[in-house]
Amino acid sequence: MKILACTDSSEHSQKALEKTALLAEGNKNIDEVAIIYVYDHRYDAYLPYAAEGSFSTKEMENYQTMVEKHKEEMKKMLSNALLFFKEKNIKARIIYKEGHPAHNIVKVAREEGFDIIVIASEGLSGLKKLFLGSVSNAVIQQAKDCSVLLVK
Repeated sequence: MKILACTDSSEHSQKALEKTALLAEGNKNIDEVAIIYVYDHRYDAYLPYAAEGSFSTKEMENYQTMVEKHKEEMKKMLSNALLFFKEKNIKARIIYKEGHPAHNIVKVAREEGFDIIVIASEGLSGLKKLFLGSVSNAVIQQAKDCSVLLVK
């Protein structure tokens, strides 16, 4: 069995990693554990500028700096996630993608033959949920070739 664990560095996604470890720990039927992170820049801090329809050179530089800083933080987070599994004697690998999270998670699961996707409910509420949507809900709806374990 192959498990795809989704993370986004939130407390909720840490619970998904912990649940994945519980499933994999000492289970001889687990062939692979992969940790996926999908960087989605659509809703970053540039949104107010995009609404105005213009970016100054300084704003673009600030945005690019922010994106690079975010990517570095995510690399560190993914290294920590890998270490979390290593400390539990679970061999895992990292998958890093850019684009729409739900689409990429489902695509990787399908293309690489994962049996189960472990994903946290995101805990979004109000306008943020309406605006951003729910990655976990989209994964549940789109994943036709494998099971999805939603961790709350």
